[in-house]
Amino acid sequence: MFGSSGVFVRTLTQNGIDSTTLLFLRFSIAILPLMIAILLTDKKLLKINLKDIPLFLVCAMCIVGLNLCYNESMNTVPLSLAAVLLSIAPIYVLIFAYILFGEKITSKKVICMLLAIFGCVLMTGMLEGDMSNVPLFGILSGIGAGLFWAIYLMASKKSIENGSHTYTILIYSIIFISLALLPFTNFSQINSFVNINPLLTIVFLIVHSTFSFALPYVFSTLSLNYMDSGVSSIFLSGAEPFAALIFGFLIYTEIPTPLMFCGFILTIIAMMMLSRQDHVKN
Repeated sequence: MFGSSGVFVRTLTQNGIDSTTLLFLRFSIAILPLMIAILLTDKKLLKINLKDIPLFLVCAMCIVGLNLCYNESMNTVPLSLAAVLLSIAPIYVLIFAYILFGEKITSKKVICMLLAIFGCVLMTGMLEGDMSNVPLFGILSGIGAGLFWAIYLMASKKSIENGSHTYTILIYSIIFISLALLPFTNFSQINSFVNINPLLTIVFLIVHSTFSFALPYVFSTLSLNYMDSGVSSIFLSGAEPFAALIFGFLIYTEIPTPLMFCGFILTIIAMMMLSRQDHVKN
C-alpha cells in the first residue's frame, strides 16, 4: 500500500496541490477510517493516560518528518535514489532495536536485509542511470526519511509494550499532526481540486488517505505485535519499491529493465527467507 502513494502524489501535484496541503489532506482524512475502525472495535481505545502523550507526539513528529524528508528527497534527487535511501531504514531499525529492546541481530536478518536493499537498488534502476551532480541536501533528506521511519517503529513498539493499541497510537498521532499543519494548509487549492468533479475528487482523496497512509500504518504498527521491528522494517523496505514497480508498469506503462526484474527476484527471495520460521511448533 505504501508503494501506491506515488500514483496519488503525482495526480495531486499535477492538479496544483502543494506538499504541505497534500500532507494535511492525507493525515486529516485518515482520521475518518481510523475512527470508524475504533468505534467498530472498542470505543475504550479512545481513552489514554497522560503518560502516553509524549510517545504519541514522538510518533506524530516522526510521521511528519518522514513524509517531509521523503518528499524533499524525491524533489531534489532521482526517484530511484530517494527510494534506495529510504530502503536502508532496516539498518537503523536493527541497531535501535538491539540497543533499546535487546532484539538479536541474527545472520539471517542481516543477509535478508542486504538482499532486500540490493534488490531495491536494482528495481529502482539506479545502477543504470546517471547519478552525477546529485545535491547533498537531497541525499541527507533521504537518509533523514529512513531515520524518521526507524524512530517511528521504535516509538510505536514502545507504546504497544506500554499497553497502547495500534489504533490509539495512530488516531492521536494524526490528530496532533492535522492540528499542527492546519495553519500551513492552502484551502483554496483544495477547493479548486474538489470543484473539478466533487464526487470523484472526494472519493479520490478518501482512497488516497486510506490506502497510502491509514491502512499501511495500521498494518505496519500491528505487525510489531507479532514480529521483531527489524523483521517488520525489512518487509516494508522490500515491498514498497516492488509495489511501486508494479503500479508504474500497470498505470504509467513503465517497463522494467532486466536488472529491475533481477531486483524483483532478489527481493522476493529475501522475503521468503525472512518469513520462513526457524522452528515449527504444533
